[in-house]
Amino acid sequence: MPKHSQHRRRGKYALDADDLEWLENTTAETLDGPPEGDRWSTWDQSTPTEKGPRPHPGWLVTELAAVDTELGILKTGKEADVHLISRGVPGTDRVCLLAAKRYRSAQHRLFHRDAGYLEGRRTRDDRMNRAMAGRTAFGKQAIAAQWAVAEFSALCRLYELGVPVPYPVQIVGTEILQEFIGTADGYAAPRLAQVTEGLDDLWEQLVAAMVTLAREGLAHGDLSPYNLLVRDGRLMVIDLPQIVDVIAHPTGPSFLDRDARNVATWFAAKGVHAADPDTLTTLLHKEAGLHP
Repeated sequence: MPKHSQHRRRGKYALDADDLEWLENTTAETLDGPPEGDRWSTWDQSTPTEKGPRPHPGWLVTELAAVDTELGILKTGKEADVHLISRGVPGTDRVCLLAAKRYRSAQHRLFHRDAGYLEGRRTRDDRMNRAMAGRTAFGKQAIAAQWAVAEFSALCRLYELGVPVPYPVQIVGTEILQEFIGTADGYAAPRLAQVTEGLDDLWEQLVAAMVTLAREGLAHGDLSPYNLLVRDGRLMVIDLPQIVDVIAHPTGPSFLDRDARNVATWFAAKGVHAADPDTLTTLLHKEAGLHP
């Protein structure tokens, strides 16, 4: 074939450098991506048991035509990052804000205190237990998945018990989507540590929530003024991956005691006279059915 014919054929059918670069950076998802936003709603990727308690709240967008748009990072941590997502149906006023908590992959550091929390969470799979104990790459990924499932399950259970927690929307892999606690324009509610007013009422709300947990034989496991939010005068409990069964866990009562000491000491330092670590600890032990 003449050289000029080869050139014409190549010009008609061959990919140039720009085409190759585009293909390298394009996935099947982007080829069939949403009309706007960052991804299609993941609502249909979760099974019924991976979605929040029914009835689903009216504000939640569950339409399959919805699109998720990333709005920024709300919080970063050693184990997970929390992102703000807008889920809405293009061309309509159906939209809601969600907090997407994404646990880090096996290549990143996981819970620096995970051994103590995981002690009561062995699986039936001996190979997985060994991998988790040895912190292999597979074991770390299994731990990340276990944390995500544990937190989502805890959110669902506590929400149904009436404990003030964000509504758990769904779990997809190691991503938990939950109700965003903040304003409609995307400003997160302040942590308790930042609040200076209405502390007596907030203390009573917190004691009621902790009593409900204790009656179920549970402790938050890492409770502090930094994982309690305050929205419109109402306390909200967050960050629940390490929730502890105080009866089944070998050192369960110690987690209950630490939670009580952490929050009661903070409230007492802020001038709440009813806040006393020993009194709260005794109350929680009684509600949990623990022997003196």
